[in-house]
Amino acid sequence: MSECLYEFREPGVAVITFNRPERLNAWTGRMGNEYFSHIDTAVADPMVRVIVVTGAGKGYCAGADMGTLQAIPSGERTQAPRADSGGGIVEGRMQDEITRIPKPVISAVNGAAAGLGMVQALMCDMRFAADTAKFTVAFSKRGLIGEYGISWVLPRLVGQANALDLMMSSRVVLADEALAMGMVNRVVPAALLMDEVMAYAADLAMNVSPSSMSVMKRQVYGDYGKDVSSASRDALRLMQESFTRSDFKEGVQSFLQKRQAEFPPVDPRA
Repeated sequence: MSECLYEFREPGVAVITFNRPERLNAWTGRMGNEYFSHIDTAVADPMVRVIVVTGAGKGYCAGADMGTLQAIPSGERTQAPRADSGGGIVEGRMQDEITRIPKPVISAVNGAAAGLGMVQALMCDMRFAADTAKFTVAFSKRGLIGEYGISWVLPRLVGQANALDLMMSSRVVLADEALAMGMVNRVVPAALLMDEVMAYAADLAMNVSPSSMSVMKRQVYGDYGKDVSSASRDALRLMQESFTRSDFKEGVQSFLQKRQAEFPPVDPRA
């Protein structure tokens, strides 16, 4: 049985589902391979305009499978698993890669998101959470540090003081507090989570220029390290480029003609 499922849904949404519900979808090397393979499929498919990631059963992703972690101090492994070289955690791919793909990725957090599972959710572009969802960094209570880029992404979402609180304490954050902090975009009754996420994703797929979303994503992540003057100058150049694309003409014409726009797919190599 696959540990990570893939489904294409009209009008252009790829749904990736972590599929180890009996283990609250704890992350394994195999799951990592399947997850990133599905990401590659979605990026390469011109029919896919939005990617949604969720978990099967009651959990989203409970972090690294404890079987892998338990093998380290017991001596069954001679060295710790490396996050960048197939050590059973992410199998050679890093979660921050999601910030660089040209399509929006929405995390539908249906349950517990802990450790690596929380990092994966935070690296997605947006997060919709069930009102029953829970978040915990977890690393400090395992004698570990802030891994997989969480020290980069978490302060940018919730601020430095909140990030240090969550990372050092590894306390559990419920959905409403996560929303108040800015960790998630929206909290939804659990029974309605996927309906709301899919409605939002479908709206993006049907009505928004894929090229515009791709460029905006690059702007948001790329401008983190720039001053406002540099970001403004780059935006001016990008705006001039957008005037030359067919998306601009189609966006204006569809508005004037009061019809749904027919935007071309984004080039994954762009």
